[in-house]
Amino acid sequence: MAAAFSDPGSRQQAPGKADSKQQAPSRSVLKQQPSSRGASKQQIPGRDGSKQQALNMPGSKQEAPATPVSNGTLAVPSTMSAQIDAHGGDPNFMTSLARGLAVIQAFSQRQRELTVSQISAKTGFSRAAVRRCLYTLGKLGFAATDDSRHFHLRPRVLALGHSYISSMPLAAMAQPILENVSHILHESCSIAALDKNEIIYIARANVTRIMSLDLGVGSRLPGFCTSIGRVLIADLPAEKLDEFLARVEFKRYTERTVANAEKLRQILRLVQRNGYCIVDQELESGLRSMAVPIRDSAERVVAALNVGAHAQRVSIPDLQNRFLPQLNAAAQELSLIVR
Repeated sequence: MAAAFSDPGSRQQAPGKADSKQQAPSRSVLKQQPSSRGASKQQIPGRDGSKQQALNMPGSKQEAPATPVSNGTLAVPSTMSAQIDAHGGDPNFMTSLARGLAVIQAFSQRQRELTVSQISAKTGFSRAAVRRCLYTLGKLGFAATDDSRHFHLRPRVLALGHSYISSMPLAAMAQPILENVSHILHESCSIAALDKNEIIYIARANVTRIMSLDLGVGSRLPGFCTSIGRVLIADLPAEKLDEFLARVEFKRYTERTVANAEKLRQILRLVQRNGYCIVDQELESGLRSMAVPIRDSAERVVAALNVGAHAQRVSIPDLQNRFLPQLNAAAQELSLIVR
């Protein structure tokens, strides 16, 4: 049986990260902004201290231009602001709600405190819009600040994710099965689902920490270069797969990372044929992982189960001969939960 993993052959040097300048944080105190009924001009301080005029028209939305990609399709707008603006013609779409959720998602494990300027840069929203979102989230108990400059999320945000986890039978009932597989293989195991370009962990059993990131329920990783992600992407219909490849950002995490849409298509066909996927040090050097699908009663892949191991400790034949039977048995048991 051919292994569902890739070895790019030539070892390419991973590009270095470009230096970026962080925007200066806003010094204004967070306060509620009065709504405007017409077009209003707003003063925005420039980098040199001068004032610039910015026209703010609440009633109008500007469509973000789509960027053509190599396969002829149009790429999805990259920033949250552009994605929200793309829904400007929908009368039922609540822009204010979408902005508030985007501000919550701007925070991460590595950036637990953010300034208005930093959130503005990450989301593409104006500073005034970010302030109003933070003000509202603060009033509702989802965000807070100690110095009116640096903001953080509050524990109440967990209620948003808990509603999903508690209502999903796979997430609620999978833990004993994960713990058992982890105990047999002496490695960490996870279950994740696909959310646009990323996978999101819905259950995890930790044995040893082999990644620089501390993963847990709710953690996200890119889908295109993870074993779970490729199992989930391989099951997408052709139209959905084209949409995924059009919007994904192919970033090289290591010199082994497959960062080409056509090469990824070849790998996905192999994954679909073999029924499993192995990713060899594409997300992080020293990390090997294997994933298998979890299917519902209609044979659709609704989630994936994986195991991660250190490359020096577990070889690819070990994954295929010793790990794969255990993962397949667990995946069949987990599939009974979602049928």
